[in-house]
Amino acid sequence: MRKRIRITAAVLAALLVLYTVFVYFLVSACLVPSFMDRLNAFEDITKKCYSEQVQTTQIQGNRSRLLSETAAWLETAERKKIYAETTDGYRLTAAEFPERTSETWVLLLHGYTGWKEEMYQFAHWYQQQGFAVLVPDLRCQGESEGDFIGMGWTDHYDCQLWIEHILQESPDAKIILHGQSMGAATALIMAGAPELTEHVKAVVADSAYTTAYEMFGDKITEWFHLPAALFVDSACVMLRLRGGYDLRDASPLQAVTNSRVPTLFIHGDEDRMIDVDMSYALFEAAAGEKELFIVEGAGHAQAQDKDPEDYYGRIEDFLSRYL
Repeated sequence: MRKRIRITAAVLAALLVLYTVFVYFLVSACLVPSFMDRLNAFEDITKKCYSEQVQTTQIQGNRSRLLSETAAWLETAERKKIYAETTDGYRLTAAEFPERTSETWVLLLHGYTGWKEEMYQFAHWYQQQGFAVLVPDLRCQGESEGDFIGMGWTDHYDCQLWIEHILQESPDAKIILHGQSMGAATALIMAGAPELTEHVKAVVADSAYTTAYEMFGDKITEWFHLPAALFVDSACVMLRLRGGYDLRDASPLQAVTNSRVPTLFIHGDEDRMIDVDMSYALFEAAAGEKELFIVEGAGHAQAQDKDPEDYYGRIEDFLSRYL
């Protein structure tokens, strides 16, 4: 009998160790870029994202034109690289496109596994409107250092450093937060934070998710074909121990209930990465002035490619009421 108990205990202990190791692997495979590199996860995610995008002649043509125009602008645009250091000792990098005659700024925030250069087409448009532009690499992505992708939570603290930089450059600045996907989630969390400066006048949240907890669960099921209920809570504990934050902390849905910053929610109705219902939920929960712009026929973060004139026109009209 005692032998059977010892064997059972040993088996259970071994299973617990295997489970812990697997959860460690899941967290690393989704949130640690150096580990993701070893698994070729960045390449796999890029391919998967592309395969789930809407591919039409209109979208491809508009995207090609926008990228070409951006490349031409970059040849002559004034640009400088700037740096900031986080409270936990990581060096962050951003590109600044100054506009000497303007007190209006936009902070552009890229998405999950992205980098600042992806946002340069938006920087081009904003500078054409007379904005100064700041485009960071979020922590441990692009040229910025870090440990774990922050899913908007650690990022919303980091981005306060860029807000401080803007206010050093322009003490009377009027600041817009414009993010895509995880960048949009970051902007919404910033907008709901009690320490947010009154200099932030509006948010453009393109393709945001409701909570990182829900997103992580969805991707565990989608990417690894595993039941989210069995792993996501353990992943939260593991991330709290290793990365210092909980996926439940990163909740744009909670943040918008506290925000009084006017917010434009944008989403493609054919988004297969972040369901459009998430923007509907965020819009319904938002406490401040708000507007919802659903783009028919656009996939994830493709609204600007589906109809650039309508996309930027809606942003221009929205911002004109708050600047």
